[in-house]
Amino acid sequence: MNTELQRAITVNEIDAYHRDGVVLVKDMFDSDWIDVLKQGLMTNGKNPTHRARTWDRDAEGRTMFWDSQAWQEVDEYQLFIFKSPAAEIAGRLLKATEINFFFDAVFVRSPGTQFSTPWHQDEPYWSIEGYDTCTIWMPLVPVKKKNALAFVPGSHLNNQIFDQPNFGDLNPDGKTDVDQVNFSGIAEESIPDIDANPDRYGVVSWDMKPGDCVAFNSRILHGGSGKLDEDQELQVFTTKWLGDDARIKFRECGMDPDHSAIMTEYGLKPGDRPGTDLYPKVWQQCQD
Repeated sequence: MNTELQRAITVNEIDAYHRDGVVLVKDMFDSDWIDVLKQGLMTNGKNPTHRARTWDRDAEGRTMFWDSQAWQEVDEYQLFIFKSPAAEIAGRLLKATEINFFFDAVFVRSPGTQFSTPWHQDEPYWSIEGYDTCTIWMPLVPVKKKNALAFVPGSHLNNQIFDQPNFGDLNPDGKTDVDQVNFSGIAEESIPDIDANPDRYGVVSWDMKPGDCVAFNSRILHGGSGKLDEDQELQVFTTKWLGDDARIKFRECGMDPDHSAIMTEYGLKPGDRPGTDLYPKVWQQCQD
């Protein structure tokens, strides 16, 4: 497997990331990395973490499975995080001097699942704040544009606070101790009905194959990714990366995933740069 970039990140890709908050980066991971992550996903599915849950289960038994922060328990995830080109991709796009790993998340939809991810931004849910963040969204199977995660370009530059969905409500099994958020006390307005007029908002998504990835800023509005054909499944592995200005923040509205307790246990406090072996530094810019 290739531990270095398959190709250089282009100036156009970097410019698009900062202008739009999202960019499709094609052909960045070889088939060996996809096989590693598929094996990891099998391990994860057989031994989910205590955070895992089903977000949706319909009358036909089709499901959308989610798990997060499994990397410390799944060897294949660890291998990918520390040895794949992912951290460098994030670093090059962010023009960062160093990159720390934040957390992983998996999204597995069984064939024909109609559940779509609600439109939202990531940063308001996190125990982190800062512009220099990057999520790498990787499908492990081919995905059509209509089923892929979709984005509102440029929305990462809007500082507006929205009343966003509480993903803790996506819990048909009634699992206890699920992280909760409530933006109603701080939100300026609700997220607009983007699906009603996607052209108005310039919504973008892409056909993708294994080896491609979408990189996006945690402040961008994104959603969708679902409504699959009956013979189509969707397996997605995501990693979250933190650049130069990322700092810890504990939010009164709640956090999902809520890292505040474990951060405090490790001696990290609001305003600190993430670190320790919880959020390891994986890449840094070479100095001339």
